[in-house]
Amino acid sequence: MIYSLNKLTSPADCDVLIEVAGKEKDDLQYRKTTVTHQNSNFANTAAEVEADLSSTNAQLTALTTVIAGLPAGAVKESNVTKQKRLELKAFLLNQKKENYGVIALLQNEMEQATIDAQIAEVDAFIAALNARKAAL
Repeated sequence: MIYSLNKLTSPADCDVLIEVAGKEKDDLQYRKTTVTHQNSNFANTAAEVEADLSSTNAQLTALTTVIAGLPAGAVKESNVTKQKRLELKAFLLNQKKENYGVIALLQNEMEQATIDAQIAEVDAFIAALNARKAAL
């Protein structure tokens, strides 16, 4: 971006703006560190959730087949209870997938790219201020 640096008339004004921009850059770098850490966690969690969900769905499929062939009684009731627990587990894993899965990872990656662009712009602003300060 082109800044109106010609309106700055003293090196002191440049110094003030350089300090403000430096603080902004520090804040952005802190946010970047946080988002990068979250991305790592999301990537790991997404893989774990997908694996758990796949396993749970396979168990549910197998158990449904077993239950269908069992006569009424204690064994069938026990397996139906296991089936209900697995259904709940699958439901909870699907909820977790929405919050920590691939979609969350991609949103965080976009945020990281946005922060990187902001840092680059702050760096360009600081460089322009230093050039103007040197010219004064």
